[in-house]
Amino acid sequence: MSDYDGTPPPPTPEEEHRFPCPQCGADYRFDPAAGRLVCDFCGHTEAIEGAPAPHATHPQAIRELDFRAALEARLPQAETQEVRTTSCPNCGARLEFDGDTHSKDCPFCATPVVVDTGTTRVIKPRGVLPFALDEASARKEMTDWLGRLWFAPNGLQDYARKGRRMQGIYVPYWTFDAQTESRYSGMRGTIYYVTATVMQDGKPKQVRQQKIRWRPVSGRVARFFDDVLVLASRALPKRYTDALEPWDLAALEPYRPDFLAGFRAEGYQVELLEGYEEARVRMDRVIERDVKFDIGGDAQQITSVDTAVSDVTFKHILLPVWLAAYKYRGKTYRFVVNGRTGRVQGERPWSGWKIALAVVAGLIVAGVFGYFYAMNQ
Repeated sequence: MSDYDGTPPPPTPEEEHRFPCPQCGADYRFDPAAGRLVCDFCGHTEAIEGAPAPHATHPQAIRELDFRAALEARLPQAETQEVRTTSCPNCGARLEFDGDTHSKDCPFCATPVVVDTGTTRVIKPRGVLPFALDEASARKEMTDWLGRLWFAPNGLQDYARKGRRMQGIYVPYWTFDAQTESRYSGMRGTIYYVTATVMQDGKPKQVRQQKIRWRPVSGRVARFFDDVLVLASRALPKRYTDALEPWDLAALEPYRPDFLAGFRAEGYQVELLEGYEEARVRMDRVIERDVKFDIGGDAQQITSVDTAVSDVTFKHILLPVWLAAYKYRGKTYRFVVNGRTGRVQGERPWSGWKIALAVVAGLIVAGVFGYFYAMNQ
């Protein structure tokens, strides 16, 4: 009998997984390039049991969980866990502290955080997409991206290049599968042309005018949605994490803590029901396109859509992000790098003197062109 209490699960904390090296006792870390656990102190390595070869993209069998069972408090006890949590007072990220740690900096905004004593029961991750880029590769992608921003301050570029290490963080997501069947009614438009006489410059002129002939239609469309992805974090701006897509979800691995060795994993803050509601919005957009395609013709109008959703399942998964949070001249800049592809997003910094220089240069160029234009008149 599960002690899951029936309310939507509270946010999961961030957690840091450690694995001691059997030779020297130092902490292992997961090496994305080798696909193995590596000890930086003595150099000992160890394979992750059941893990694929590095950069493999073969699909893994990850069991989905029943969405309705989760909402009705019928998830098995083994699918949940109890953790010690606290919240960042600045960005709201949920963090976990082990028994010997009482404070640390928030990896999302660099704000000092002190532990509280609360514990929460949460849904465990089912899948993880392991890091493929190491910290050095992610930093190069970020500094190259900053270098392409001409108006970025040089000081920030140098600070990012030489500053503290980037944080490797597994960011929480929900994925949803669902079968949908939609009945619709609407109008199909067919374009036709007529010749009309109009007055132009006081003279009659014949022109060809486009018109649309509408007729009512109705029908049904069906679609199975697989792995509709919804961000389950509030610590990072959604516009940045959305821009890191696409993710190679076909390479998801069944969750193993070994992949998290040396990295952090943020807990979900978007609850399961809220995540499903966002997924439905995304599904409805796709269904609307399907309906318009089914209506056909040259133009379409949708009057009503009634969608039945069945067989809804979900997964809690972790996706790899390299994160940098820099405080430069009193302002915090955050950058995120897709830990698989190297795609970069973040706050776009602006250099006041570079903008002023560009404005002055523009005025000089405009003045020179104006002078020569005046001389040639």
